[in-house]
Amino acid sequence: MKTILVVDDSLTDLEIVSLYLKKAGLIVVSAMSGEQAEEKLHQSQPDLIVLDVILPDQSGFELCRKLKTDPHTSKIPVVISSTKGTDVDKMWGNMLGANAYLPKPIDEAELLRTIEQLIPT
Repeated sequence: MKTILVVDDSLTDLEIVSLYLKKAGLIVVSAMSGEQAEEKLHQSQPDLIVLDVILPDQSGFELCRKLKTDPHTSKIPVVISSTKGTDVDKMWGNMLGANAYLPKPIDEAELLRTIEQLIPT
């Protein structure tokens, strides 16, 4: 069974995305900050990370760059989710190594389709 790490400081968004993933039969690990996400990554490696851009301690862009430059986490696909959905934001996500960029509110079908493309079952 695949494990997804969801990183979002909005409890509502975290719960909605977690519900979508659990309904699809995925295991969900959650974090509400970049620091919490890094702690969870030291404990175990997920198959994919859904990462919000606006976090309390560092931006999702910064965390994505960190993950993609670390040999231990560089192969984990990262899906950035954000209310910041401009082409510039998407370009930044892509430049920093994100594998996909989904605007909020996240569409359940689009999220699951994106995950299926990045980590086929």
